[in-house]
Amino acid sequence: MSKIERKFKLSSWSIDNKMTVFVIIGMIFFAGIFAYKSMPREAFPEIVVPQIYVATIYPGNSAIDIEKLITRPIEKEINGISGVDEITSTSIEGYSAIQVTFDFSVTPTEALRKVKDKVDAALSDKDFPKDLPADPTVQEMNFAELMPIMNINLSGEFSMNQLKEYGEYLEDKIEKVPEISKVTIRGIQDKEIEISVDLYKMQSSEISFNNIGTAIQNENMTISGGDLLEQGQRRNVRVIGEFTSAQEIGNIIVKQEEGNIVYLRDIAVVSFKEQEKNNYAREFSQPVVMLDVTKRGGENLINASTQIDSIISKAKLSYFPSNLHISKTNDMTNDTKTKVADLENSIILGVILVVLVLLFFLGLRNALFVGIAIPLSMFISFIILNTLGVTLNMMVLFSLVLALGMLVDNGIVVVENVYRLLDEGYSKIDAAKFGVGEVAMPIIASTATTLAAFLPLAFWPGMMGEFMKFLPITLIIVLGSSLFVALVINPMLTSVYMKIKEDEVDFKKLLKYSILFIGIGILIVIAGISSETKGLNALGLLLVLIGLLRIINNKFLTPATTWFQHKLLPKLESIYENVLKFALHGIRPKLFVFGTFALLILSFVLFALFPPKVLFFPDTPPKQVYVYIEYPIGTDIEVTNKLSKEIEDKIQNHLKKYEINGDNFLITSVIGQVGEGTGDPNQGQHGGTTPNKARITVDFVKFMDRDGTDTNDVLIEIRELLHGFPGVNITVDRPQDGPPAGAPINIEVTGEDYEKLLYAAEDIRQFIKDANALGIEDLKLERE
Repeated sequence: MSKIERKFKLSSWSIDNKMTVFVIIGMIFFAGIFAYKSMPREAFPEIVVPQIYVATIYPGNSAIDIEKLITRPIEKEINGISGVDEITSTSIEGYSAIQVTFDFSVTPTEALRKVKDKVDAALSDKDFPKDLPADPTVQEMNFAELMPIMNINLSGEFSMNQLKEYGEYLEDKIEKVPEISKVTIRGIQDKEIEISVDLYKMQSSEISFNNIGTAIQNENMTISGGDLLEQGQRRNVRVIGEFTSAQEIGNIIVKQEEGNIVYLRDIAVVSFKEQEKNNYAREFSQPVVMLDVTKRGGENLINASTQIDSIISKAKLSYFPSNLHISKTNDMTNDTKTKVADLENSIILGVILVVLVLLFFLGLRNALFVGIAIPLSMFISFIILNTLGVTLNMMVLFSLVLALGMLVDNGIVVVENVYRLLDEGYSKIDAAKFGVGEVAMPIIASTATTLAAFLPLAFWPGMMGEFMKFLPITLIIVLGSSLFVALVINPMLTSVYMKIKEDEVDFKKLLKYSILFIGIGILIVIAGISSETKGLNALGLLLVLIGLLRIINNKFLTPATTWFQHKLLPKLESIYENVLKFALHGIRPKLFVFGTFALLILSFVLFALFPPKVLFFPDTPPKQVYVYIEYPIGTDIEVTNKLSKEIEDKIQNHLKKYEINGDNFLITSVIGQVGEGTGDPNQGQHGGTTPNKARITVDFVKFMDRDGTDTNDVLIEIRELLHGFPGVNITVDRPQDGPPAGAPINIEVTGEDYEKLLYAAEDIRQFIKDANALGIEDLKLERE
């Protein structure tokens, strides 16, 4: 029977147009490297969640009035929007916060527009307060912007005013970085003019507060005087009247009657002083001026950090005094760099191991034909992912590692089949065309079935689906790219470079060229180190590696491959043949089939008897520990600050046990923040002043520098340390891995009477606490 020779048109085209395919390979390499370099780096993928936050400020009103006048009218309007999953609101003194969560069928842009329309409708109601200091703020919830990417702390023998000036200089410079959303200064207050009026003098002069307010308002203004034509040019005229000092305010005439003038200084003391404290910031219990730096969503974290480092370095040289101490704490960049670098190293090591395994089965030349599929598939994937706006994060890199072993499958089948036909006497061109033609449809079908297995994950609904979709998307792109390489790139390369038997190698000539490669590589590395150019270092190391590999391959790998293919592999095949003969003799095939089914049933039984622990994300040792302190609403900030100081000192004294010769090998910083911006980011966005809240952040060194210390144990130690503080809620937590999912279990109690709700919720909490249920790490009652 004559053999049917098949061709696959796309592969035949690539073989007939070799130069075009070489150009495509070059374009893939350069575009792939560019795409890889330009992809934003971050620890976890950013999730676009259709959540809208409505904040309204109404100073001087109690929480009950805020709920009645502000929160409920806005909630009533928003409740009529279609696609709303949940509406939660918080009303505190002088501040209303409403969080609206939509289902994922509604885009964030559409959700924002709908909520803005309803807020405008509420504002137009005749019963809605008309004396708000500003209209309600309506904005999208961006989880990437809830926590700062780093804290920059300024300290030294300077007044707080000087530190504030240095902080504002950095604030202005850092906010110009495109990747940065905002910079917030903590630990220092803005200045304000205080007018302390003597009531008795006011009464005797028959002056009211309205008289004082009107006089100040009328004087503190700049008026435009129009244009003045002078010598053929029009010049703008302005009458500047804004105050520049407290003395000018004191000289204001409040009343003038029958030649008698009453100045403001006659009835009041005017002074320039700090506003009332609404936040504190400390590092290792010492006051600092702290800058919270927040990144824009979707921007490159590592690029942002590099630019900030450059700004700080330039400021130290040209603006800051030499004795100003600047420290960076809670820097997420370090953790992201470590994760990305570890996964990149895993990919490189995977490539080396895959090629090494193929070397023993296929030989060096054929192994390289298959191995080239790995970088080419990766580069094509980077191009596509970068075009789609995907960031380089843990999920994407993990998907690339997962795909490493699978993306060479198609190449192995193609190269092995072409090699077989070449060995049978076909020419290189015919072997490549017919070899690919025979297996093209099977490998397309094989890839399609693998992609089909991952495809449903891309349609996972909800927030978890938004987070996990990067796994199937990346795998589908990588495996699709590997199929393109197997059907287009590999056939062309095999038709040009494949050989049945390797040529004899002149070892002296090989050694001469290898030494030349190594020498040039070392010189380039030295030049790269001198000029601090990473590109030169990489090129030099590559040349050194090529030189060494040529020698190692000739002296060690080639003989090892020959021994494996001609001695060890035949023995393994013989053992496998004997096992098959044993399994297929007599009644044994039926026994093996029934035994396999019995093992399957046994596995189900064991799974039911000994169920494994179920976690959506594994608990890794935390990089930070957060201590959240929360007093009842209405607590003065000084009370919260006093307790926060006490707890900071208590934690630092406990952590002294990790010191060696006075240096703590485990802790990089202990940051204390009180008041504004200290809420738990896992509970969503927080607004308004929060004098009843504080947050302490304990930051650890990198995992490899911890000398085997488990930071999970440190977290438990801190939690046990902070028992016995009555009247305050203290929570010890860790940064959340993966998407923001909230607490694993939430119990919600609803009703009309708020007081009864509090009693019922407290009873439930106490009941669960007394039950001593295993696995409960933290039990917290949330109330506002």
